[in-house]
Amino acid sequence: MKKALEGIKVLDFTNVLAGPFCTANLADLGAEVIKIERPGSGDGSRIFGPFIKSEDGTEQSGYYIYANRGKKGITLNLKNEKAKEIIYELVKKSDVVVENFSPGVMEKLGYSYEKFKEINPKIVYCSISGFGQVSPHRNLPAYDIVAQGRSGMMSITGYPDNPPARVGSSLGDISAGLYAAFGIMVALFHREKTGEGQMVDIAMMDSVFSFIETNIVRHTIGGIDPVRVGARHPLSAPFDIYKCKDGEYVIIAVASNGHFKVLCDLMGRPDLPENPKFDEDWNRSDNDVELKEIIEDFLSDYTLDEAIKLFEENHIPCGPIFSIRKACEDESILAREMLVDIDQPKAGKLRITGNPVKLSETPPDPKHPAPLLGQHTAEVLKEELGYTDEEIAQLKENKVI
Repeated sequence: MKKALEGIKVLDFTNVLAGPFCTANLADLGAEVIKIERPGSGDGSRIFGPFIKSEDGTEQSGYYIYANRGKKGITLNLKNEKAKEIIYELVKKSDVVVENFSPGVMEKLGYSYEKFKEINPKIVYCSISGFGQVSPHRNLPAYDIVAQGRSGMMSITGYPDNPPARVGSSLGDISAGLYAAFGIMVALFHREKTGEGQMVDIAMMDSVFSFIETNIVRHTIGGIDPVRVGARHPLSAPFDIYKCKDGEYVIIAVASNGHFKVLCDLMGRPDLPENPKFDEDWNRSDNDVELKEIIEDFLSDYTLDEAIKLFEENHIPCGPIFSIRKACEDESILAREMLVDIDQPKAGKLRITGNPVKLSETPPDPKHPAPLLGQHTAEVLKEELGYTDEEIAQLKENKVI
């Protein structure tokens, strides 16, 4: 089946997560992604667990495999002049370049947007960094937790009587990777209409800041500084986790008067919607502590499974809190192919995350392995640039590849 990005060639200079996550999504959608890694060591995430033992006794990183599925892998010494010539030739044949080095590194190596644009005016060049290419903090090092902290995300994550908390996944990397993929595809769409390439500048800080959503306008328009409120919604109630008879917690997410009336009828408390403390969503939010006590008193007679059955039968938005293991067994996750099997070289069949974008005519295909270090170097040099076996051997001897 035809893929949405079929025919698009991507040169991938990225490492670890934000950049690789971006290019993995492009590969899922049919782009030919050529990942360039350092000879000998490769992407920094190759040393991150979990590890799977290969047939030859070496170990492969599950972290790396997840973020680099579906790519071709080559090795090049970016500081070598001959490698630079190879890269320039590849740029001529490419549509997209993605990198997530610290700002300034690509320029020092001779791989700036301006240089690549001279070689290929139609190139779409995406840079992902902590604070962006144009920022007072451009030169500061940053990882996910730095972006989460400085963006304000950690200040609203966790419970008020505990220290600020990092969101449980690498939101800074994943959000930046998503915005990068989005920006690249918009730039390609623009190029399709005009013939113009352009630069895409993505910052982790910006990406997480945008994910704070309505908390920003609560400050800029509402004049408050949002704080940590635990698992509950800061504006709606009941919209929280509630303890059941068996000690498990059920999620109840009610943000409308209609759903609240149904919930109150189920609890045998039809009087609550008439109470000024609970008649509107904002009043329920202001009196959330009292309302939570009422709901948990009702749930003290119900196990988690019983509560979910009752609420689902009455169309109350609810759910359990799954562990990762249980989430991986969920019927919807399995039915929608959010777990897929790949045949990883030297490691065999492995299960990784699928792609959540479901397209009717050009569906993504994440069921492809990640490259071994330098696995496709010879193939790319031969097929893309016409190198002979003897020339490739010389490149290896000269530590170019």
